[in-house]
Amino acid sequence: MASKTLLLLALTTLSIGPAAANWNILNQKWRKARGDNLKNYCESWRINVELNNISEFEVVPQECVDYIKKYMTSSQYKANSERAIEEVSLYLGSCCSLKGDGKEAWIFDVDGTLISTIPYFKEHGFGGEKLNSTSMEAWMEERKAPALDHSLKLFHEIKDRGVKIFLVSSRRETLRSPTIDNLIKVGYHGWTSLILRGLDDEYMHVQQYKSQVRKKLVDEGYRIWGIIGDQWSSLKGLSDAKRTFNLPNSIYYLS
Repeated sequence: MASKTLLLLALTTLSIGPAAANWNILNQKWRKARGDNLKNYCESWRINVELNNISEFEVVPQECVDYIKKYMTSSQYKANSERAIEEVSLYLGSCCSLKGDGKEAWIFDVDGTLISTIPYFKEHGFGGEKLNSTSMEAWMEERKAPALDHSLKLFHEIKDRGVKIFLVSSRRETLRSPTIDNLIKVGYHGWTSLILRGLDDEYMHVQQYKSQVRKKLVDEGYRIWGIIGDQWSSLKGLSDAKRTFNLPNSIYYLS
């Protein structure tokens, strides 16, 4: 009887083991039974992504894809983004004054910051699939990304102050024309420079590439008042700005 029981337990372990291992596509340890429900787990995952406690992930955990989809298309996502923009406006009201030499600068990321990539991800698994650069670049060529309204307002607020705006994107140089066309079509104009990745930059990590761009601007005498992006790799690294602001994005991670 005891031997039969042991055999049954062994077979049960073999049958459920792979399922348990694959339940979380990030291959993290199976979380302990703490009474957490799936919504709480996915909310915790999202918050820790935005805090940069979870990084270098390739896909959203499959069990959380629907939750992330609902969040990124919800009024809560919009409210969180708008609150971040409000904090930028408050900062601008007291942080800095123009010195009259044309060297005050602000850096914006492009995708997920000025224009939305959510229409693309609606058709590509909302983070549940590995990011396919060929597919995404084909979508970028279509010039259909909508503006993020709160960012559009902030962009013009900063520009109207007389601050030079630099758009620093991890898009490749081959996408310059569709990027400019898309930005202008949805209301952006008057930036000082759009900086895209050239051939020499393509094999760098995003953080290294963007740090080098900032260093070059500082070496040219610019004082970077602030940076706003939706990826920590857009904000971290040397040649710091006075302040950085991160917009929510739980769909993908660029290092």
